Amino acid sequence: MFFLLFGFWLLLNGRWTGEIALTGAVVCGLIYIFTWKFMGYSPRVEWQLLRRLPRAVGYGLFLIREVALSVWQTIRFIWSPKVTVQPEIVSFHTKLKTDTAKVLLANSITLTPGTITVDFRDDVMLVHCLDESLDAGLEGSQMEEKLMKLEGGK
Repeated sequence: MFFLLFGFWLLLNGRWTGEIALTGAVVCGLIYIFTWKFMGYSPRVEWQLLRRLPRAVGYGLFLIREVALSVWQTIRFIWSPKVTVQPEIVSFHTKLKTDTAKVLLANSITLTPGTITVDFRDDVMLVHCLDESLDAGLEGSQMEEKLMKLEGGK
């Protein structure tokens, strides 16, 4: 985190001098110590985040793909005069453990066109689907599996 903050400091300054580098190192060091002391951040947490980074990037790419597929399917629903849309509200149980992963799943479902996470409490999510075909695969979906791997860090 220190090096990321220091690089950002240098980027915002736009030039490199000894004074700017020294000031940036002191400020970034103080910020790092503050986050370590008062916000529970540590090198161990940093290492865990770094180990999960490839899975997080993979999930981001997977989500982009899912959004693109949903866009295409939603456009087909809207523009096709032969397709009759049948909206529905579906509830399902998630196997995710952490609140962060549950929020990521809820937001990911909402980001995909044609579905909106209406509510979630504990392990139950309530999702509005534009069509009943969109509810297939909500429970035990690839999205949920990838988030389980991401939260477990395995």
